[in-house]
Amino acid sequence: MLDRCDRVQIAVHDAAKAARRYKQLLGSEISRREHSRYLAARRTILAVGESEFELCEADGAGRTQEFLARRGEGLMTAGYCTADLDGMMKRWEGLGLAFDRDDEQLYLGPDVTFGLPIVISLSTYRPRVGPVSFLYETTNTLKSDWRRAATLYAGLFGLDPSRFSAIGSERFGYVGTLTLFDPPNRLDRIELSQATDEVQAMGRFVKKHGDSLYMCYVETHDWPAIRGRLLEAKAQYTPRGSDAETDPDGGWVHPKELHGLLLGISRTGLAWEWSGRKDLVPAL
Repeated sequence: MLDRCDRVQIAVHDAAKAARRYKQLLGSEISRREHSRYLAARRTILAVGESEFELCEADGAGRTQEFLARRGEGLMTAGYCTADLDGMMKRWEGLGLAFDRDDEQLYLGPDVTFGLPIVISLSTYRPRVGPVSFLYETTNTLKSDWRRAATLYAGLFGLDPSRFSAIGSERFGYVGTLTLFDPPNRLDRIELSQATDEVQAMGRFVKKHGDSLYMCYVETHDWPAIRGRLLEAKAQYTPRGSDAETDPDGGWVHPKELHGLLLGISRTGLAWEWSGRKDLVPAL
């Protein structure tokens, strides 16, 4: 029932300042401003490629203020979209799930999932803005067994486990799966990463936060442009290869550069290399 990864919600102290930084590094533009009852937040919604990043400032006591007090600025909610919002709501009602509807968005709390706060919006197709193409992944880091999480999300969203793709990395210290929504047509998925050690950054994060939302990934049709923005701003990022100035594939932007958001960036189609379809990776 999920079409794609649609948005993320990021808790910030100063949305205007954060919006300027996102524009500088990612070429995003402010789309609109809205209020969220559920989040108790004023939202500055950025167009980032075809996706939306919501910069959420606390508007009194509530979830956003609590997140900022507990964790500081950072990634608060993973967002996906469906063409049938009412159908999704009925599915959850049938499963006996506790959820909240705030205008045209449905929310699941981390107590219902494996520590992953989720917002579901109605599918809307938007023109691309800037050098980013779209958001395609949010990462649910786990202390729990990733298999249990995969089973849960398949049930919540009507996903087909036979289309999932196993993952694991000694470099980053995890094992798990990608809950691909519609392969090979799209890359969109929830990454389930169960930490295998407490030495790497992911393992340290899991030790501190348990099952939680960790980071997100975007695809770009113009990686040289984004790389140039990062270098010009002297922003800290880790290239996929060894050379930050010439790496052709992408990299990871440090959370301190994007108000607490750890952001992965990959060139068009590259992510199929670790998503079960290496044959779909375009040559440089």
